Amino acid sequence: MRKSTLFALPMLALAGAFLESSGGTQQPAPAPAGTAAKPAVRDVILPITVRDKKGALVNDLSKNDVTLSQDGRPQTIKSLARESSQPLRVGLLVDTSRAVGGAMNEERKAATQFVSAVLPENSDAKDQAFLIHFDREVELLEDFTNSREKLNRELEDMGPTKQERYDNQGPETAGDDRGSARHGRNGTQLYDAIYLASDELMKSKDGRKILVLFSNGADRGSKETLNDAIDAADRANLAIYTIFFKGQQERSETEFPGQRRRPGMGGGWPGSGGGGGGRRDPEPTSASGVDGKKIMQQIATRTGGHAYEAKKPADLEAIYKLVDEEIRAQYLLTFTPDKADDEGGFHKVEVKAKKEDLFVSAPEGYYALEGKP
Repeated sequence: MRKSTLFALPMLALAGAFLESSGGTQQPAPAPAGTAAKPAVRDVILPITVRDKKGALVNDLSKNDVTLSQDGRPQTIKSLARESSQPLRVGLLVDTSRAVGGAMNEERKAATQFVSAVLPENSDAKDQAFLIHFDREVELLEDFTNSREKLNRELEDMGPTKQERYDNQGPETAGDDRGSARHGRNGTQLYDAIYLASDELMKSKDGRKILVLFSNGADRGSKETLNDAIDAADRANLAIYTIFFKGQQERSETEFPGQRRRPGMGGGWPGSGGGGGGRRDPEPTSASGVDGKKIMQQIATRTGGHAYEAKKPADLEAIYKLVDEEIRAQYLLTFTPDKADDEGGFHKVEVKAKKEDLFVSAPEGYYALEGKP
């Protein structure tokens, strides 16, 4: 079974065969004979979803129902389609830090059902998914696969990383720089998980690309910043659907709630039933002091995804079903920018519905592909 800490993975080569899935997608038409060559203008494909004022997904729009601008200039939309022919690439990013450990049993169950929903039973299907968990490390539990069995097995066994267990159980004065919360990168590496999933796994892939992120939004140990993480997602042309769970913390310093395959470790929700009562943590925050819920909302909004909140672990199953429905309702908007960009610049886009009671979720922008085809 392949398990590897992503920091040790080499950067994946960007194969030219996959260029059609990034910000620019099509080869430009050749210039007529006798005319000077013009800078390449590539089509751009944006994933969007549309909701009505009650929050219900809208599935029957055409390109004439929305408007688009790039860098403040109106653009012509070539097509708006609920494309099903492109393969679906899904990444599951699961926070396994102690703060959200009380929801691990429900998270495993809900994510397993989600995998069964998004991956067809046909083993020859092109749709694929991968699984990453993160806390004080970022670890790839299962690389891209179309096997439900492989993913579900990893989800069933998923718990904190070795480093997380060490930090919560080992002496605080341990000499290993990684072992103490007082040394080095000593917190949950949320931003690194997004960055590495986007840049090393998703960027070179074709198709419709989605990350589903479960976390309390707190980051205290990443090398990358929030903007670095979102930039990586934009370059990979993917949307992130976030599931915020505030979490609770057990009083015991030696137990990780919900951890599997360790006899004597608690698996219940603190403070429910016969458990040994818990206390509610302060609102989770990142090193910058911004609260985790706002961080998760920002990640979703800026990448064109959607932000959900699980008030309690039992909410997770229903939320994952909503994410599945939203993925199926996703449109792909295609347009040809009015100006060429072969330098890889970032371009801000804005997509609006013509009807005032409809609301569009779209990426904040995209990065043009560098160089000419």
